[in-house]
Amino acid sequence: MSTNSLDPGTLLSVTLVKSGRTKISYPASAVSDDGTRLTVHAAWAGDGVRDFGFVRFEPGDVFTEHYWRDRWYAVKEVRAADASLKGWYCDIARPAVVRDGEVVSEDLDLDLWVSADGATVLRLDEDEFLASGLTARDPDAASRAEEALDELELLARLGKFTALLD
Repeated sequence: MSTNSLDPGTLLSVTLVKSGRTKISYPASAVSDDGTRLTVHAAWAGDGVRDFGFVRFEPGDVFTEHYWRDRWYAVKEVRAADASLKGWYCDIARPAVVRDGEVVSEDLDLDLWVSADGATVLRLDEDEFLASGLTARDPDAASRAEEALDELELLARLGKFTALLD
């Protein structure tokens, strides 16, 4: 276990960065931290309802977010206000940086949605990823991002996705 682990209940800020700019920052509370994976709880921090067509994020939703310091993704379990599971939204991102009461996750544009029953697995934003220029600018990061998306999709399609979060 790392000496940089956060104690359960520690309040922190989650900052999502995209293309070098802060996309959103919101409060969260640490659930667990083994020095590699940090899990936090946070309320839906968006303005109003965000309807993706396959899921709606809305006020009252609660996110259990898993950030790894050594993996190229973050996984967010999404529950409605009544605690029913909506599914998992996965951000393909550089390994998280945790310091000074903040977790910073740099979004690399690719995403994956896995429905609560596991029947729907959707690769998202591949057009944004291609348009980002990451492949030319940082081919290693682009390759790691694509590998991370493939890994998460395979786990979901094999029914082994939730084992990742145990």
